Amino acid sequence: MSDDLLSDHVSNRGIRLSRRRFLQVLAGGAGALMIGIRMADAADVDVPLPPSLLGDTFYGIGAYVRIDTDGNVLIGVRDPDTGTGVATSLPRIIADELDADWNRVSVVSLGLGVTNNNGEPSWIYGRQVGGTGGSISAAWADLRQAGAVARWLLLQAAARRLGVPADRLRCESGTVIALDGRRFTYGSLIEDASKIDMPNSVPPLKTAERYQLIGNPAGDVDAREIVTGQTRFAIDQQYGDTLTAVVVHCPWPDGTLDGIDFTDTLAVKGVVKVLQLNPEAGQQTGTTLSTIAVAVVAEDTWSALKGRQKLKLKWKPGASNSESSDALEQQAVALLAGKTDPTTRVRNDGDVDAAGKKAARRLEATYFQPWLAHATAEPMNCLVRVEKDKATLVVPTQAPQKAWAVVHRLTGLTPDQIQISVPRVGGGYGRRLDHDYVAEAVMLATNKDINKSVRLMWTHEQDLDHDYYRSGSVHQLSVVIDHKRQITGWNQRMASASTLVNRGVPDSRLWTSEVDVDQLPAALVSNYRSDWYGQTSAIPRGPARSMPHLSNAFAVESFIDEIAHSMKEDPLDTHLRLLGEAREVPLSGGGTFDTGRLINVLKLVADRIEWKNWLHSVNGLGIACWHFNGAYVAHAIEVASKDQKLVIQRVVCAVDVGRIINPMGLEGQVAGATLDALSTALNLSITFKDGQIQQRSGKDYPLASMAQLPDAVEVITVSGDRDPAGASFLAMPTAAPALANAVFRATAVRIRRLPLTKELSRLS
Repeated sequence: MSDDLLSDHVSNRGIRLSRRRFLQVLAGGAGALMIGIRMADAADVDVPLPPSLLGDTFYGIGAYVRIDTDGNVLIGVRDPDTGTGVATSLPRIIADELDADWNRVSVVSLGLGVTNNNGEPSWIYGRQVGGTGGSISAAWADLRQAGAVARWLLLQAAARRLGVPADRLRCESGTVIALDGRRFTYGSLIEDASKIDMPNSVPPLKTAERYQLIGNPAGDVDAREIVTGQTRFAIDQQYGDTLTAVVVHCPWPDGTLDGIDFTDTLAVKGVVKVLQLNPEAGQQTGTTLSTIAVAVVAEDTWSALKGRQKLKLKWKPGASNSESSDALEQQAVALLAGKTDPTTRVRNDGDVDAAGKKAARRLEATYFQPWLAHATAEPMNCLVRVEKDKATLVVPTQAPQKAWAVVHRLTGLTPDQIQISVPRVGGGYGRRLDHDYVAEAVMLATNKDINKSVRLMWTHEQDLDHDYYRSGSVHQLSVVIDHKRQITGWNQRMASASTLVNRGVPDSRLWTSEVDVDQLPAALVSNYRSDWYGQTSAIPRGPARSMPHLSNAFAVESFIDEIAHSMKEDPLDTHLRLLGEAREVPLSGGGTFDTGRLINVLKLVADRIEWKNWLHSVNGLGIACWHFNGAYVAHAIEVASKDQKLVIQRVVCAVDVGRIINPMGLEGQVAGATLDALSTALNLSITFKDGQIQQRSGKDYPLASMAQLPDAVEVITVSGDRDPAGASFLAMPTAAPALANAVFRATAVRIRRLPLTKELSRLS
């Protein structure tokens, strides 16, 4: 393996690593770390090295930090970066606590950190999950402690050299400074510091007023590589003897292969083998193949794809061939209209039925959400080499520990014999929390007729056709309003097919992927009921970005706008009356909901878009807000109807995530999630008929064009002193209802079904 290839794993800040000797970090007892040096094995030169194994000029300071004798600092990122910016934000948490000079910091993806603990995996870096909105909140305490320990070791080294107490020294921009002005660079201290025993307890952490990096903007550490096309994704990489594999999946999740003729395929120059792959019986959804597949293995991608075209396959459908998205929706409507008891009564505050008997006014509406696919930019792929005592993978995954479990099951290798590298991921949105594609690649690489490294490649068409989809849903909401115009009763019923079926979740908890027990307006209405009706479907379902909030916020926030219209009042006033005075409301799952923080972001977007003109504006204005996991968001949108076309004129979004690590990164996440949500709301829908997905390409599943989207998203960030909350999909739930509410004021058409463009055309 060349030094150039190794440098591809490191952000370009001038650091070159040698492979001659490197540090290996192992987890010790009670959180201690053991640092040892071993020589690189000549047999390893063709294998991407784990980033925790570094060059001979670097010294290890804990599990995340390496510093060389010149003062260059290398910081490892434990969570995969799927475009959420964690490769910048997580290292800045460490670097700030370390008092490092950010201009001398390089960042490297750590890949999977695992050691063997009597046959069981021991995770070196703790939680390693990306793209779920929890990276910063989960890492906040851990990474600050990591930086503080590294700083403490450097202070101890300087104190011993100077013969003074460590508390008479301070750190600043990669330098330890004494009271008399003497100073030592981190590079000059690092050899001594690396030999000092770890502290028995975590050293004191910085107070907020001492932060130098946290709260200040920084560009993405990978920005230059991304915009110049130098970023190496997993799909770009291969080992020297790698074969390429492409697959054809059965069109039905429960179908079978009834006939195959691959004579013409084997006649294609470069094709090596045609193999059938079968799902493993008894495994949870997302850990094995979702359906039977036929793989064409060849010397290169072109030959593999050409050979796949020559396959003659006959598939036999299973029971799912009677399923259709239309029929499931009709079944959902019937469930909500009938008197059948719900699958789960999610929440039941007060007495909704009794409140209804005293109603001055009632209002009811039903909202429809479509099935959705993930449509990631980088299709599913996996590079794998399996040897007698080692498996090495390059995987675009959001959850490397789950990928490890798949490899371990299929190979039987011990935890430390499985090495997984995770380059920057070309989009996740929840799709890469499942690892059917990893199972396919490992099955091929371990086949005795292959005996070489395999690079599995899916196409975008396969990603659409064989996804783990977000289920469609139907929401029926009804409200009771008293003579004082107060909402005294709220009843919401939802029907959908749970994502959590066959994923190790008890039946009593299947609702948790579909609805949030504490979602608005829970705890704000004294008589509140939430019911979930579970549906059965063979169509594969999996985690999706911003679920369960995305579909529920559209229904709830659209309904609040309808309530305001029925009472002939300002929708902002309706929201504010519902939220009440600023206070901390206890949540069922622990923690509190701060109504004051939600009121604040709501007022911020209203002021920015000049909501005071909502009733008399030539264009239509819409507003919506939401909260979850300690974060708060609101959108205000202005639309116009020109020549029978919808034009989104302005979009304003305000977010409050507590302490902000990187304001520039947060603004990017908010703008990106807003555009994603608008694209989804405007155009996207997955349908199926006779058990088969109907969308085959981007033409059938069209992401929004630039002409459909606003010129800019105006982002307002609220800085606070609370522990940071996640933001990667925070801005998604409220964009669609704010848009639909704005469309109503511009066109007098009430949108209760997505995608919006199709529905607006139907109703206009």
